[in-house]
Amino acid sequence: MEQEEIVNRVANSALQVFDLEDYYPKEERIAIDITQWLWQGLVLKEKDFREALKDHNWEQYQDKYVAIYCSEDAIVPAWAYMLITSYLQPFAKSVMQGELHQLDVKIYNDILNGLDYSSYEGKPVIIKGCSHKPVPEEAYMLAMQKLMPVARSIMFGEACSSVPLYKKPKV
Repeated sequence: MEQEEIVNRVANSALQVFDLEDYYPKEERIAIDITQWLWQGLVLKEKDFREALKDHNWEQYQDKYVAIYCSEDAIVPAWAYMLITSYLQPFAKSVMQGELHQLDVKIYNDILNGLDYSSYEGKPVIIKGCSHKPVPEEAYMLAMQKLMPVARSIMFGEACSSVPLYKKPKV
C-alpha cells in the first residue's frame, strides 16, 4: 500500500505572513520618573532640578529608548521635559514623554511607517497573532492600516485558524 505524500498547502499558497515580532526592537527601553527630581515629589524647584540633572549619570541611557513621565499628580512645566531631553539626546536612541507602553507604540509606529509594503501587493496576507513578545495592540491596528492599500485580503491569527478581516473590493 502506497502512502500519499502530505502536502503543506499553506507553504505552497500565495499567503504572506506579516509577523510583528520580526520588528520587535532589540534595544532596551527604559522609563524615567521625573518625580525623583521634584521637591517632596510634587514641586519643581528650578535651581535644585537643574543641579540634580547636571549630576545625573546620563551615559547609562546609551543606545536605549527612553520614556520620561511623572508618576505623581504634580505640575511639571514643558521645559522640564525638554531639559531632560537635552541631557539624554547625546546618548539615547530616542526620547519621548510618556510611559513604557506609549514608548512601545511610538517605536512600532516609527518602524511600520518606514517599511516597504510592495511585496504584499495583491496577495492574501495574514497578520500573525499569538506573539511571544509584548507587541502592543496598537501595532496590529497600524499594520492593518499599512497593509490594506496593498493586500488582496487580510486575516489575523495563524494559517490553521485565522479570522478574515478585510477583502479588497473587486473593481
